Amino acid sequence: MEDTRLNRLIIIGASGHGRVVADIAKLNGYEDIVFLDNNSGLKECAGYPVLGPDTMTAGLQGKIIVAVGNAYIRKRLMNRDQGRDFPILIHPNAVIAEDAVIGEGTVVMAGTVVNSGARIGNGCIVNTSSSIDHDCAVGDYCHVSVGAHLSGTVCIGSCSWVGAGAIISNNVNICSNVTLGAGAVVIKDIEEEGTYIGVPVKKMLKDKASESRFGGGYFSYKIITNIRFFTVPANVCRRGRRRTA
Repeated sequence: MEDTRLNRLIIIGASGHGRVVADIAKLNGYEDIVFLDNNSGLKECAGYPVLGPDTMTAGLQGKIIVAVGNAYIRKRLMNRDQGRDFPILIHPNAVIAEDAVIGEGTVVMAGTVVNSGARIGNGCIVNTSSSIDHDCAVGDYCHVSVGAHLSGTVCIGSCSWVGAGAIISNNVNICSNVTLGAGAVVIKDIEEEGTYIGVPVKKMLKDKASESRFGGGYFSYKIITNIRFFTVPANVCRRGRRRTA
C-alpha cells in the first residue's frame, strides 16, 4: 500500500492566508493536508488538523509550504528546513506564460497573470488578481498583493512587499526590503529600503510599524534578530539607462 505521508502537504501558518493556500493545494490534487502553527490554541484550520508547532517538521514526512505573510519568517523557516520539498502551488484560474520561471515554495493565487519572460523567486506570494508582466524579475520572499500590477521589465529585490492595488511602471528597479503602500504608484527607481506611499510614491520619513510592515498573523517562539538580508543578483535586473527617485 502506498504511504500517503509521502503525498502529504504540511502548511505552516494556520491563518486566513493558510486557508487560501489549503484551498489551492486541494485544487492541485493534495488530499492529505495538515497545518502547523505555534498558537497552541488552534486545533484545526479550513477543516484540516493543526498538529502542533512548526518545529514538528523535523519529524513529519511530506512537502512543506510556509503560509506566513511576514517575509522574514518565511525566509527563516524555509532556510531552517532546507533540503525539504517546497512545492509550487498555482491556482488553476491563474494564467502563467509557458516560459515564466517560478521558484520553489511560491504560491500563485486565482486570477493572477504572469507573462512571458517573468521570473519569480522562492517563497513568494503572488496574490489574487495581481499581474506580473513580461521580463519582470521578482526576488525571493516577495509579496505581490491583491490587485497589484507590475508593468514590463520591472525588477524587485528580495523581501519586498507590493501593497494591494499598487502599480509599478515599466523599466523600474526596486531594491530589497521595500514596502509599497496600498494604491501606491511607482514611476522611478527606488534605491533605499523603507516604506513608500502615495501617487507617485514618496518615502515615509519614520516607519513606526517597521516590525510588522511585511505581514504577520503568525505566532513564533523566537524573536528574529540579526537578520542577514540579500539582494537580487545584478545580472537579474536590467542594465542600461537608470531612473532614480
